[in-house]
Amino acid sequence: MRPNPLLKQLGLTDTDRVVIFHTDDIGMCQASLAAYMELLDAGIISAAATMVPCPWFPATAAFCRENAARVDIGVHLTLTCEWDSYRWGPLSTRDPASGLLDDEGYLPRRTEAVFAAAQTPGFAAVARAELEAQVARAVAAGIDITHIDTHMGSVFHPALLPAYLELAQRYRVPAMLPRLEEAQIRAMGFPAEMATYFAAQLNTLEAAGLPLLDAILSVDLGQPDDRLAQTLQLLDTLPAGVSYFILHPSKDTPELRAIAPDWRARVADYQVFSDDALRRYIREQGIHVIGYRAIRNLVRQEK
Repeated sequence: MRPNPLLKQLGLTDTDRVVIFHTDDIGMCQASLAAYMELLDAGIISAAATMVPCPWFPATAAFCRENAARVDIGVHLTLTCEWDSYRWGPLSTRDPASGLLDDEGYLPRRTEAVFAAAQTPGFAAVARAELEAQVARAVAAGIDITHIDTHMGSVFHPALLPAYLELAQRYRVPAMLPRLEEAQIRAMGFPAEMATYFAAQLNTLEAAGLPLLDAILSVDLGQPDDRLAQTLQLLDTLPAGVSYFILHPSKDTPELRAIAPDWRARVADYQVFSDDALRRYIREQGIHVIGYRAIRNLVRQEK
């Protein structure tokens, strides 16, 4: 694959290794927000995204307003709610006929349920209204959003992707999307027809100037042990280009332990990204760390 044109736009070379250290799930619970607030001071994380339908979104918005010069935060567009006993629903409707709700009246636990609903007539319009409501609420709450992305990949369906891209265009922010070839998309488990569609769309979007990512990296939340070593191993193999490193840091609290079976990994992410060893490694390896604000500024210059 040819070098990412985003590198030159950022004033970098084709061989530079660039990372966005991205904190997901801000506002999902208090523990996620508390970790984010502390990690900002550690200076390693470079961007984050908030879950607008979740209970701790108002506190997240207040923190962002009070720290507008420091935060680089987007909207983690949310069509799922994965936990057994800690649930949230959509902003735009509570109508069971909408297709957005599961049998319990909340957003469904699995992305597969969203994709199944996306096959039904009318669901794309309903989902579009929900995604629009989430971004609009974040902006109305005073957050200077720098990008949009997606919780559990739930917008990455042919029926839903247009709404995702149109929101990015309307608010003049980048949408998190990888540079992938068709074979790579198939290897991720997407059906052949969907893989062909996405590959064509990504080529068209990059040709039109949409900034795309060369790699999406994360340490599996099912592996709570030795997360510093796992993080360094991923960074050892970092390709040239712009990579997006997903982490899920949280403070160790009774709330988090009650919500998330993978709480140990989330606490470990908080510890790893507070660690001077990681900061030293990044500096010694010459890895460039950027946020989404710099990319958003490029998007807005082109308009």
